[in-house]
Amino acid sequence: MLLTCFNHLVYLPACLDGLSRQTFRDFEVIAMDDGSSDGTRAFLQERSDGLRVVFNEQNLGTYATLNRGLDLAQGEFIAVLNDDDFWHPEKLERQVSLMEERKDVGLVHTDGSFIDGEGAVLHGSPLGFEFPRTETGDVLLDLCHANKIIASSVLVRSECFEQLGGFDPSYFGSGDWQMWLRVAEKWKIGFVEGRLTDYRVHGGNASHKLERIWRDDEALRTWLKPRFAKWVGRFPTRPLRRAEAHNLACLGTVQALNGKPKEARRSYAASIRLRPGRWQSWLRYFVTFLPRSVFRRLL
Repeated sequence: MLLTCFNHLVYLPACLDGLSRQTFRDFEVIAMDDGSSDGTRAFLQERSDGLRVVFNEQNLGTYATLNRGLDLAQGEFIAVLNDDDFWHPEKLERQVSLMEERKDVGLVHTDGSFIDGEGAVLHGSPLGFEFPRTETGDVLLDLCHANKIIASSVLVRSECFEQLGGFDPSYFGSGDWQMWLRVAEKWKIGFVEGRLTDYRVHGGNASHKLERIWRDDEALRTWLKPRFAKWVGRFPTRPLRRAEAHNLACLGTVQALNGKPKEARRSYAASIRLRPGRWQSWLRYFVTFLPRSVFRRLL
């Protein structure tokens, strides 16, 4: 499994404690420090027993670091864990069991909870959305609507990375979402219920850096745009058109947020042609004629 570390020393002992309590024991931990400056490197060196530790001399970013780990990993399955998140004891065991039962599943993710810096459960939607959940099966269109997979909850067949390649390092925070979409194009996605993964919400989360996330979302929605034509025949027409219209509307929104109102109107217009009754797209189309600061306040 790949443990990504960057300036979260305060949470790292709890993270490693969760690893040590896993009921499934046949795994190697590749701990990768991405140029931390808070003592993480020294801490990992002291705890190197049971860990394969890799250090980046400079901060490469999450996805370049994960790709470095993928080059080193040798297992049949690959899990991802961020150093501020936490696994409950049966997490890996239940995922491996599903993987062994369902050979058509390329990725298994889990249910879980949001927690605060002290480990207390945060109810509701502290980041603007509930903890993501799916059914087991073909959830590709669901993933087109939103990222429904927490990175620290995944277990992926190494075969997926062998066929698809690694994460796209040009992304800041949406490279995992793009990777899950690529997996879902070719494999079923599995889901295990129960509180198995905790995602820690704190001031340093990448999801708080909205400007960079909007640029990421525009890149991902643009990447996704031509793929719907490839899925004709795989899905019924109405759900496919609905997902495509949603993607175009979301693309329009992030284009407007990124200061591109003309491009946004083209995206909204394309969405409206697919779903003329979607009043939110009409409304946002006209709002793009207002200053960007007003558009942001109205969202």
